[in-house]
Amino acid sequence: MSSTLLIGSCDPFSGKSALVLGLTRTLTKQGLPVRYGKPLATSVRPPRQGEAAALACLDDDVRFVGSILGLPEEHLLPSLELLAASTAQERLLSGNLEPGEGFSRLRQQLAAYPDGLTLLEGTGTLSEGLLYGLSLPQLARGLEAPVVLVHLWEDSRSVDQLLAARNLLQDRLAGVVLNAVDPEAVDRLRAEVVPALEQLGLPVFGVMPRSPLLRSVTVEELVDRLEARVLCCPERLDLLVETLSIGAMNVNSAMEFFRRRRNMAVVTGADRTDIQLAALEASTQCLILTGAGEPLPQLISRAEELEVPILKVEQDTLTTVEVIERAFGHVRLHETVKASYAIRLVEEHCCFDRLFERLGLAVGV
Repeated sequence: MSSTLLIGSCDPFSGKSALVLGLTRTLTKQGLPVRYGKPLATSVRPPRQGEAAALACLDDDVRFVGSILGLPEEHLLPSLELLAASTAQERLLSGNLEPGEGFSRLRQQLAAYPDGLTLLEGTGTLSEGLLYGLSLPQLARGLEAPVVLVHLWEDSRSVDQLLAARNLLQDRLAGVVLNAVDPEAVDRLRAEVVPALEQLGLPVFGVMPRSPLLRSVTVEELVDRLEARVLCCPERLDLLVETLSIGAMNVNSAMEFFRRRRNMAVVTGADRTDIQLAALEASTQCLILTGAGEPLPQLISRAEELEVPILKVEQDTLTTVEVIERAFGHVRLHETVKASYAIRLVEEHCCFDRLFERLGLAVGV
């Protein structure tokens, strides 16, 4: 019986942290201790003065999950390596592809906690981390731990990656959770596709619908990606943007279009005051102005009244739109409202009875 479970994916930003949140909440509600870590960190903030060395090595996702769920510090596991250009260069030039002493320390650490469950989150793909000896298949073999894959599902062609993962992981693959499914297709998927996947040796623990909220991005994230100037409401950069609209039509058409959208970022020319004012009266989270010129003072005043940030960028409209579109669904789950929704999504759409049986955990069975 293993007390360690690996959470992985075939593609980055597939929903691993969301699954970790939901699984951990399920287990801790029943009094089972849970530890969480990422052996290969992808984002680590600089250590603070006087901070313990172990805490300074925590991945940002681990910190966030720990804070949301109130996990004790000793249940947050430090990473063994940091995935970064500098560390990759060092590993490459050394010619050493072994995980090193850290892997042995991790095994010892896990053996010291026979009770409860340790959740270890892998990197974005099955091959990422090979340079460090810490790819998902290497972790599964080295720790003799089962794996649950969170997989973005578009249509039946999405099964190819799962079959490749099954062939690579073999009996270490405990099952999969299909994520970001078209909400209208969820019932049909459960009725038709899930039984077919089970026949192929791919146990399915859940089918989770696509969520605009979980794909959303904060205004602050857009400021960083666009290198934008914030013209007003800097205190409202925590607003979540779910959709993107381009204000390039006449104002009457724009007003009708804006009324059908929610939680928008509206990209429009700095000279289109009519479009800008119309956007402010709709469900707009931020205005992003492109081109030469500055907005009129009355626009700034109205935006401040409605607490809608206005951003000014140097890029043209096309480039700005491309940057924003790349951001959707490709940001970390680091907002409390997203975390709460992710937990509920996992609780409502996943059933882990078979997984808990395999792990020897008397939870929900």
